[in-house]
Amino acid sequence: MTSKRPERKRSLAGLLEGSADLSQPGTSPFRRLALEALRPGSQQPRRTFDDRALQELADSIREHGVLQPLLVRPVNGGHEIVAGERRWRAAGLAGLSDVPVVVRTLTDQEARAAALIENLQREDLNIIDEVDGKLDLVALTLGLAREEARVRLTRLTKEPAGEEAARLADLFAPLGETWVTFAKNKLRILNWPPLLLDALRSGLPYTLAGVIAAAPEDQHGQLVELARSGMSRSALRAEVERLGLPQGIGSVSQATVVARLLSSRRFMARLQPEDKRAIERWLARMPEVLRSDSEETL
Repeated sequence: MTSKRPERKRSLAGLLEGSADLSQPGTSPFRRLALEALRPGSQQPRRTFDDRALQELADSIREHGVLQPLLVRPVNGGHEIVAGERRWRAAGLAGLSDVPVVVRTLTDQEARAAALIENLQREDLNIIDEVDGKLDLVALTLGLAREEARVRLTRLTKEPAGEEAARLADLFAPLGETWVTFAKNKLRILNWPPLLLDALRSGLPYTLAGVIAAAPEDQHGQLVELARSGMSRSALRAEVERLGLPQGIGSVSQATVVARLLSSRRFMARLQPEDKRAIERWLARMPEVLRSDSEETL
């Protein structure tokens, strides 16, 4: 009698089989479904879709068509997208009326795993979605709840051997990193404060967020603004080091932060017209010592 554990492993490894590249000969049979006949998947791990990247994909689809069919499953008399929601959205932008699909009958768990695998193999996935997705995939692979999987991963890094470690090695093989690297380097970001996680979701690079995470939490707001204004990683690290010194020694005042922001072309360029007018009104009320010195400089 076949055990349940090997069945889960096979399903995770082969969930995306059948969605072959249509530009290659000998692809699996597929059918076409109207865009309006499809709906976004309930198991979709991706929370955000970059508008620019989506438009670039739409331009490519307009020229070359959809080269890889979407993986869908029948649900309630219709079809739900399991893998390929970006292609579905971009196809709509490109003016297509239908898309190629592979239809497979999948459980909610299998659909979740397939969506995770498909998204995690793409380079543009937000770091938070990536970490959440890989942790969820680990939980599915090991048959554990999400938090239990998180604890188990941490423990396994201390003894990276055995059946579970081997299954994780197979799982992460096509994902661009080892499970040990993931557990030691990326899993920790789930412990970061909400402000820093929100900044990551809105586009703050992971490398800069890692520097900011080492600073006191009450300084994260101003450091995020400095990072968004274009400050380099090395300069940001220097700021963090100064913030860690005793008060009055190398500390960065609010006035210094404001001066750097106002002198940043990148910061000023991304301001909305009403924000610029508000800054001008605020500057009009500057103290006399600043007014006289600034007039002399001009």
